[in-house]
Amino acid sequence: MDAAILRLKGSDYTGVFCTASDRLVFAPPNLTKKEHDVLFATLKADIIEISLAESNLIGLFAKANSNGVILSNLTSEEELRAVKADAGELNVGILQSSINAIGSNILANDKVAIVNEEYSDRELKFIEDILGVETVRMQIGGFKTVGANNILTNKGLVINNKATDLEQTEWEGKTGFKTIRTTANTGSLAIGLSVVANSNGVVAGNSTTGFELNRIVQGLEVSG
Repeated sequence: MDAAILRLKGSDYTGVFCTASDRLVFAPPNLTKKEHDVLFATLKADIIEISLAESNLIGLFAKANSNGVILSNLTSEEELRAVKADAGELNVGILQSSINAIGSNILANDKVAIVNEEYSDRELKFIEDILGVETVRMQIGGFKTVGANNILTNKGLVINNKATDLEQTEWEGKTGFKTIRTTANTGSLAIGLSVVANSNGVVAGNSTTGFELNRIVQGLEVSG
């Protein structure tokens, strides 16, 4: 199973609750058996259950790739210790920034991170160091929240439906991927918040239509 739909913690916005690399999925605590099984079977990665900012919103307050995981400055010391204990050799760091919805503002794979244009030079360098990738400021479709409105893995890129042709060309040049424009959850432009994905699979919100899921699967080059 390489693609699935799931209502996670009672919500169709699965990307709000998880951040994934090809090897690990950081997810909220107390997953149900169904939630755990769907995430594990589809993303084919170990599930690590954590809390951040004393909440279940892991995908909102963190961004991970195979090199590291960046946490919001709302993360407590206890939560930081727990993440470090579970993350093995990954770089782990807290980004001190007023833009603290990390997952909504950073889009990353193992080669590049695209981030909100309002991040400072210092913040840009921190992101680059933790994730171990080239980091660039961009926006698309009128959104600075690049993580909330787009999906990037090591195998593909999917962008929101409001992206212009010029922006699509620019993003394809930066990532090296041909891309597809789409929505999720029956018309939502917040496709990054609606989906958790890696090179192995896609888990989309339960309201995502078959057409939308097919577009996402095609853009991320998983077999579906």
